Amino acid sequence: MKIGRRDLLGMSGAVLGGLGTAQRAGAQVAGATTSRTADVKVEKNVTTGKGGDTELRVDIYRPPAGTEKRMAMVHFHGGGFVGGNKESLSQRVLPITARGYVSVTAQYRLGKGVTWLNQVDDAATQFQWVKAHMSQLDVDRVGVVGYSAGGYLAMYTASRKELGAAACAAFYAAPQVTKAVMPPGSDDAALQATNVRVRIQEGYPPTVLHHGLADVTVPPENSLKTLEVLRSAKAPSELHTYAGVPHVFDEHPEFAEMAAQLTDFFLERVLLHPKTYPPFGGERGRGAA
Repeated sequence: MKIGRRDLLGMSGAVLGGLGTAQRAGAQVAGATTSRTADVKVEKNVTTGKGGDTELRVDIYRPPAGTEKRMAMVHFHGGGFVGGNKESLSQRVLPITARGYVSVTAQYRLGKGVTWLNQVDDAATQFQWVKAHMSQLDVDRVGVVGYSAGGYLAMYTASRKELGAAACAAFYAAPQVTKAVMPPGSDDAALQATNVRVRIQEGYPPTVLHHGLADVTVPPENSLKTLEVLRSAKAPSELHTYAGVPHVFDEHPEFAEMAAQLTDFFLERVLLHPKTYPPFGGERGRGAA
């Protein structure tokens, strides 16, 4: 039986919807990490390099002692490619940091005259700075995370094999840039060519996607299409959808907490401590349904 996109989105939303009232579930999950988020250490406005004439900076969130997983994640904020800032992620990165990951929230160029090419270059600069300082951050691996427009930058950065991103997490990611950051004179074909899915090939790093099913800014079908491309490229990947929530759903603490738990579970089993599972069937599967 062939499952259509509408069916797949409905099933995925039902799974997470079955967790019960979001606030109740979030409160139960959050209880395990609330005390740890208070122990996260933050270093603000660390200079990492330049994007054109702009000084690029990051904020570094370090996990509580005893939780370290020796992995850093570079986070790119959203804002439609024309707005936003790294400070908007200050609360959203706490749950994943409390689970042992160094979180680095990164600035990139915005404003008049800035094109998407400048922004992907800035993302690469920020990522390369973190890789160059792995020993100082006490990490062995570096991945990327992005939100909306930042989700595009994260996925584009992950597609650059020379950078060596270990993993990618994309929240309600924009599949391509907007006309606002296209070079002057660009036509529709040039805009369509920025779609990050055309850059996903074999060798793409493990990727987890998150999307609210009530999102009308970047419809959830975009993440489903991206998942299909990732699977075709044989990239370890999965999509988590959340019933009844819009764009930037993780600004609500209970959803930030749940997404952190699912991202951590994904990274643990496919990258940090890889585990394979036997196929269904044979003697073990006989009689089970």
